[in-house]
Amino acid sequence: MPKARLTGVAVSPGRASGPLVRVAEPLGEPDRGPAPADRGEEAARIAPATRTVAARLEALAADAGAEAADILTTTAAMATDPALVGEAERLVVTEALPAARAVYESANGFTRNLAAAGGYLAERVRDVEDVRDRVVAELLGLAPPGVPELTTPSVLVARDLAPADTAGLDPAKVLALVTEEGGPTSHTAILARALGIPAVVAVRGLLALDAAALLVDGDAGTVEAADPRAAIVAAQRRPVAEWDGTGATADGHRVKVLGNVGSAADARAAAVAGAEGIGLFRTEFCYLAAHTEPTVAEQYDAYLPVLEPFAGKPVVVRTLDAGADKPLAFLAPGAEPNPALGVRGLRVAFDRPDVLDRQLEAIAKAASVSGAEVSVMAPMVATAAEAAWFAERARAAGLPRAGVMIEIPAAALAAREIMAVADFVSVGTNDLAQYTFAADRQLGAVAVLNDPWQPALLRLLELVGAAAGASGKPAGVCGEAAADPWLARVLAGFGMTSLSMNAPAVRAVGASLATATFADCQEAAKKALAGQPRH
Repeated sequence: MPKARLTGVAVSPGRASGPLVRVAEPLGEPDRGPAPADRGEEAARIAPATRTVAARLEALAADAGAEAADILTTTAAMATDPALVGEAERLVVTEALPAARAVYESANGFTRNLAAAGGYLAERVRDVEDVRDRVVAELLGLAPPGVPELTTPSVLVARDLAPADTAGLDPAKVLALVTEEGGPTSHTAILARALGIPAVVAVRGLLALDAAALLVDGDAGTVEAADPRAAIVAAQRRPVAEWDGTGATADGHRVKVLGNVGSAADARAAAVAGAEGIGLFRTEFCYLAAHTEPTVAEQYDAYLPVLEPFAGKPVVVRTLDAGADKPLAFLAPGAEPNPALGVRGLRVAFDRPDVLDRQLEAIAKAASVSGAEVSVMAPMVATAAEAAWFAERARAAGLPRAGVMIEIPAAALAAREIMAVADFVSVGTNDLAQYTFAADRQLGAVAVLNDPWQPALLRLLELVGAAAGASGKPAGVCGEAAADPWLARVLAGFGMTSLSMNAPAVRAVGASLATATFADCQEAAKKALAGQPRH
């Protein structure tokens, strides 16, 4: 039997204890048979089932807060995605699969592509799996997966939580969240912070813990068995202060609060949340399913709806982040023994500058029409020479502001030299952490190493902030480290001039900065570097 006290990654502060309620495991694989007697009739069952699932999610969205509603609406749209439905119908007709199995296999094809893309897109795998399981349950006449109805305030325990699960939670009934998988950038972490619910993720051995009640410490990252006869202890949740929409400390030190987006829907959600602009526009969605390179016109059509909600505001567009670990058919990447350390990001453009130039042309056209103040930045830059090469091509394409991502430790160490040739930098803390600690950001077993509060990672961020201050140029953070309202103060203390995050975190981060002076932020930065308690 596992020990009664377990540790994980603290992702949302507070302490609480109460009865344990387990979320049911996801549905298993549906059977491949028997073959349907009428394939056309069986295929025709799929679309209505997806519409039913979408309608349920939209109904939940109607009763949810702004942040949760966006996640639920996005998940509902996935349920009726024409490509997913069409492929499932084809599998029924051509391979005589039952509808449930066809949906399962169609969705799995999507998840394989997302996982291969890595980074932000890989983090959407859980979304598709949740939609898959809900549609399969509908076709089989089973209860949909998800959080059971809570009759009393409880500590919710799960292997992982799907976006729709976290978005639909009632903070009055959920004392704390604990998952065996997930990490600091998971939906569980983001929504728990937005709702003020204590949470610990990546708790190895959690599901084997024999306990009827739990004590959860969202500050220390510990979970332990509690006496079920003891009174329920609700967390003393910190109220979220009002925010006027301007990113700044209480004494007026400016730190822009921006959104991370990967689609037009994400951009609209960020605008509704109050983001002052976009700090990271991931353009991979335009390429992911493409067998041939999208034309300049096709890229323009994809980019414009993302830029338009931010007319007159700053938008930072990251150029294509692809390569051997994110294979795209038209790039024909060669086999590599260690793709994560191979030809990816800007390194692809060194071999195929024409692909980069066409993307820059499309971005420049969309920028000129949208009215947004568009900058571009390159991913996976390692040296100042690489940064200079990219900046020259961007400016030649008519894009006057060119920056780079700091995702590799070498780039953080060379930040002063990079700032001399680039107009700005933005730290991708998700990748920077995994390269610094040699720890895959998708692997729960090493999630504690990807905790953005790790002092070694913070020291690299301090270097970048100092380089920005010395050069007088902007430096931002666009990894999910910026989504933690308390870590946001630390980052401001390092001298970061902007923080960019997914929509649900925008208001909480803006409010956290607004209730601290710049001196408070600098003091928080000193304590974090010393490994002192984070809150």
